[in-house]
Amino acid sequence: MISNRSKSAWAKVRKLFNDIHLWIGLGSGIIVILICFSGTVYVFNSEIREMASPELYKVERSGGVKPVVTEDLIAKVITETGGKVVAVKIPADPERAYQFMVRLNEKEKERHAGPRKVAKGGLSKKGKDTPPGGKRPTVFAVNQYTGTILGNISESRSATADFMKVMFSLHRWLLLDKIEEPLFGELENRKLGSYISGTATILFTLGVITGIVIWFPQRIRAWKQGLKIKWSGSWKRKNHDLHNSLGFYACLFLLLMGLTGPQWSFTWYRDGLKKMLGTDQPLDLKLPDEPGSVRQPGQVSMTRIADYLATADRVLGDKGDLTVNLPKDSTAAVGITKNDVGFFASPAGDKLLLDQYTAVVIRTEIFEDKPLNERISASIKALHIGDIYGLFSKIIYFFACLIATSLPVTGTIIWLNKLKKKNKTKVKKLKQPAL
Repeated sequence: MISNRSKSAWAKVRKLFNDIHLWIGLGSGIIVILICFSGTVYVFNSEIREMASPELYKVERSGGVKPVVTEDLIAKVITETGGKVVAVKIPADPERAYQFMVRLNEKEKERHAGPRKVAKGGLSKKGKDTPPGGKRPTVFAVNQYTGTILGNISESRSATADFMKVMFSLHRWLLLDKIEEPLFGELENRKLGSYISGTATILFTLGVITGIVIWFPQRIRAWKQGLKIKWSGSWKRKNHDLHNSLGFYACLFLLLMGLTGPQWSFTWYRDGLKKMLGTDQPLDLKLPDEPGSVRQPGQVSMTRIADYLATADRVLGDKGDLTVNLPKDSTAAVGITKNDVGFFASPAGDKLLLDQYTAVVIRTEIFEDKPLNERISASIKALHIGDIYGLFSKIIYFFACLIATSLPVTGTIIWLNKLKKKNKTKVKKLKQPAL
C-alpha cells in the first residue's frame, strides 16, 4: 500500500518535473525540430552520397584481374593531381574503389574543385572559401584495376552532396554559416549557430531526463499503459501516447545523442567529458616521441606497400578495410588502421606502426584491449552519429531521430489541449449562477 503522504510527495515532484519539461520543450522546440530533422537525414550521409555517385565508389572486376601495384597508383595520382599522397584506403570488397588522400596547395585545390558556386556568407573576410575541415587531405577515388582516377570525393558537386552539406550546416550551425555579416557583434555566425544548437541540445537532454521521470507511473500495474499506443482512442489520446510511449522507447538513444552533441559547441563541455572519462591531459604534458623507422645500411627507399599489408593481415587477422598512412619523412613509421566491415561493424579500428624499411611491427593498438574509459572517449562521435555498430545502429538512430523530431510537436499539442481544457473549465465556472 502507498500512503497518502507518499502520493502527495510524488505528485509534487512529478508536477515540478512536468513544469520543467514543459517550459524546456516550449523554449527550445523549434530549434530541436531543426536539429533532429537534419540529424535524421544525416544518419545515412555516407550511404546516400554513395547511392547518388556510385561511379566514385564502385568498380567492375572482370575475371581474375589483379589490382595495379599500389606504388604505381600513387605515382599516377601524384602526376595527375600535383599533390602529395599521404594515405591510401584499400577496401576489403574488391569491387569498391581505392581512395587516395592527397595534400594539395591552394592552386591545385581550385583546379580539382572546378567551378565553385559560393553562397552568400561562404567567403571569409580574407575572400577565400573556408569550408569546415579545409586542412584535411583531398580524397580521390581510383579504379585499382585500370589506374583511372574516378573523381574528387571531397569536392563532389552532385545535388545530393550539396543537399547533405546543407543538412550538416543546419544540424551544426542552423545555416548561420551561410550569412556573411555577423549577426551578433564580432562573433562569427558559425560560432553563434554552434552555441545556439549546443544550448538547445543541452535543454533537449534535460527534457529527456525530466520526461523519463514523468513517464514512470506510481503503480506498477500502470506500466503497460505507458508502453503502448491506444490506436482505438481519440486523436488526443493517440497524440498523447505517441509522445509518451515513443519517447520512452527512444530515450536511451536520445540521451546518447544529447549528452555527446554539445562537445562540438562548447570547449568547457568537451573538457568536462574528458575529465569525467579520465582521458584529459594537462596542457604542459610532454608526450613521448613517436617511434620511428631505422634505415638499414644501403637502404634508400621504403619497403613495398604489399609487405605492409601482409604484416597487417598476419597481425590483425580479421578481414576489413585497410588505411595505410605513409611516412612523412625518412625517419617516420608507417601507420596502418584496419576497420571491420559488415552490418554490425564498429567504426573503431585496430592500429599498427611499422618500420617503413623492414615492415617490422613497432607498436600494436588493439581497440578492444584498451581501458573502457579510453574506448568510450574514442567512440564519442560514433555514439553521437549512430554508427557505433555499423548499419544496425544507424537504422535504430534513424528512427530515434525521427521520434525526437516529433516530440516537440506532439508535446506542444498536449500542452495546447490541456490549456484549452483548462480555459473551458474556467469559463464554465464563471457561467455558473451564484448561490
